Amino acid sequence: PLDAPAGVKPETGLERATPAAEAGPAPMGVVVGLEHGLPGGEAAGAALPPPPSEPVRPGGDIQFPTRIVDVAPEYPPAARMARVQGVVIIEATIGPDGAVTNARVLRSVPLLDRAALDAVTRWRYTPTRLNGVPVPVLITVTVRFTLRDGP
Repeated sequence: PLDAPAGVKPETGLERATPAAEAGPAPMGVVVGLEHGLPGGEAAGAALPPPPSEPVRPGGDIQFPTRIVDVAPEYPPAARMARVQGVVIIEATIGPDGAVTNARVLRSVPLLDRAALDAVTRWRYTPTRLNGVPVPVLITVTVRFTLRDGP
């Protein structure tokens, strides 16, 4: 608003710094800004939040990790004999080093679950970084089992 609402009083006790435009142009080669960083001696932008201790989901500033070691699941003989096919969905935690540190089945095909978990826990990923620091991430992966006809 252009006019302060009734009952609002101006703030007092605050010193107003002279804006750079009112102070005139800065001499060439001189950096304009805070002379010694922020109060307390910290440089601007130096105080980043600590990395999360719990795994985060990829998205936004957090890139999805890239799989760099892919181990194919072994089709269990009992599932092959029973002609069982399907999709096992797994939620996996990728550690800061890119290794799968935890995995659990979200969507089960009982004869295929163990083979899917065994394969996923051997996968390796590129480390995911947040503010330049490797962080654990939580991803969902789909493992498909399809029988092929023939030898």
